[in-house]
Amino acid sequence: MTQTTEAAAPVQAPPGRRHRVHRAWFVAAVTFVTIIGAAAFRSLPGLLIDPLHQDFGWSRGTIGAAVSINLALYGLTAPFAAALMDRFGIRKVVAVALTVIALGSGLTVWMTAAWQLLLCWGLLVGLGSGSMALAFAATVTNRWFTERRGLVSGILTAASASGQLIFLPLLSWMVESYDWRPAAVTVALAALAVVPFVWLLLRDHPADVGLKPYGAQEFVPKPAPVTGAARRTLKVLGSAVRTGPFWLLAGTFAICGASTNGLIQTHFVPAAHDHGMPVTAAASLLAVIGVFDVVGTIASGWFTDRFEPRRLLAVYYALRGISLLFLPMLLGPSVHPPMIFFIIFYGLDWVATVPPTLALCREQYGEDSAIVFGWVLASHQVGAALIAFLGGVARDVFGTYDMVWYASGTLCAAAALMALVIRRTPTAPALAVS
Repeated sequence: MTQTTEAAAPVQAPPGRRHRVHRAWFVAAVTFVTIIGAAAFRSLPGLLIDPLHQDFGWSRGTIGAAVSINLALYGLTAPFAAALMDRFGIRKVVAVALTVIALGSGLTVWMTAAWQLLLCWGLLVGLGSGSMALAFAATVTNRWFTERRGLVSGILTAASASGQLIFLPLLSWMVESYDWRPAAVTVALAALAVVPFVWLLLRDHPADVGLKPYGAQEFVPKPAPVTGAARRTLKVLGSAVRTGPFWLLAGTFAICGASTNGLIQTHFVPAAHDHGMPVTAAASLLAVIGVFDVVGTIASGWFTDRFEPRRLLAVYYALRGISLLFLPMLLGPSVHPPMIFFIIFYGLDWVATVPPTLALCREQYGEDSAIVFGWVLASHQVGAALIAFLGGVARDVFGTYDMVWYASGTLCAAAALMALVIRRTPTAPALAVS
């Protein structure tokens, strides 16, 4: 450790500047804004189901399949993106990802066949969004922070909800007043607008600017680029799948994705519209979920720094399951007080599961936790993809979403039990070896 100590000496802050805000908080702020800008594309799929069905005659199952591919790739790309960030740096990976998102969303305005929707919105936007997944937030948190990791992960997770809050009312107004195409172009422009901020302001590691991570006692040299990103990602997965906690974390997070992105974000607007609620009103309710998601996720990060994450997860999933079981009784043509209570209650719990799940990944898998979390996130999106597709099929077959609400509520109860049996002893400080 003598070399580390020597490296730390030249970068000590001058005496008069010791109380300046640490650069890590500025990096976290840029990451927050980046995720907000990228969140525009996450707001659109639920608004497209009815317009695309009316314009092209495509079934809801077909449209749901495109959303399903998008969600699945969002998750499956994440662990490889985390490894690519170790190889090429955060800035390059995120800038390219945002450009791919803009390309995929922009091309949809010229599509005339369902396969083009699968290609543009499913493949291109899915691949781009996967590189902007929560593994991005995990990588920034792990590199720049030693203390307050739970709080920071909560704040960065809440950024996606903040983006939803900003873009949902705007996009729903565009779809309702004009067409779905201006909304798709808006998504493309929002993704492109964030690229300069990423390139100019984001930094890959504290050592790039001669700083220690926030809360660290010693200077941490920037690690050399890790070659063989795909090989390392698969090697970490191969080690993780031999441990019980990985399957429990992946299983609970798959249910998390099924009951949020796959179900509510994709199908809430058309389900509410089925009961006579205007699209703009239903989209506004989703935006309100985003407001309370910010509060709930940041609070969850604060709780994660202080309480047992397994118990937090069990409480979150149990409460979410209960709320979903009541939803079919609450849907109607107007917004009434019980529905508002559901929106607030559900919003507080939307992605509150992320900070404790990240904490458990760090506890169990050490240095490889960002990649492991990427694979856990992949399971989240596979769960979301299944429900996005099956929800559309259920609506086509039964003419209602009720069965999907009840099934998801039951799954959340199972996730609560799974969270409680995750063992407390870490498996290893790191899984992969170079």
